[in-house]
Amino acid sequence: MFSQGQLLFAIFFVIAFVVLMIFSYRKDIKLHRKYYKGSLYILLGFIVFIVLLFALKIYLQPE
Repeated sequence: MFSQGQLLFAIFFVIAFVVLMIFSYRKDIKLHRKYYKGSLYILLGFIVFIVLLFALKIYLQPE
């Protein structure tokens, strides 16, 4: 399906991307705590909203 070169590139890319994301997040952690205080509640609200949409979809499906 994929050549060996493509798989090696994908693995290297994922590892490098994760390492850079962790480095960037750790560098800006003080700013995140200051400016994004209530963001966890917003994320929780989105998750609840999506779960409610799926529940409505299942409930309203014709049998």
